[in-house]
Amino acid sequence: MTSLGKGALIFFGGVLFGTAGIKALSSRDAKKAYTHCTAAALRAKKSVMETVTKVQENAEDIYAEAKQINLEREESENSVEFEPEKTVETESKKPVESEPEKTVESTEENEI
Repeated sequence: MTSLGKGALIFFGGVLFGTAGIKALSSRDAKKAYTHCTAAALRAKKSVMETVTKVQENAEDIYAEAKQINLEREESENSVEFEPEKTVETESKKPVESEPEKTVESTEENEI
């Protein structure tokens, strides 16, 4: 068999196989199988979306609680900063009066 005959045989075999495949894929049984596969995929999608929604809600709750914790912490830190300090009373001492400053006149004025 020549290479041309071999190639033609392979080509016609592929056409025959393709035609049989198209007939099989478009049969009533194949459509029923596709329908069941599509239904299963939709159920899986619904399940995944429910899980994603739960995770998203939990993440939002965690985020809100974390913001609240930080807000409370910040408020407590601010209240500590502005809390008046407790002072120990000591004997009251009279303020020391300062003496007037003595100015040193320049030596030129002293010489006159």
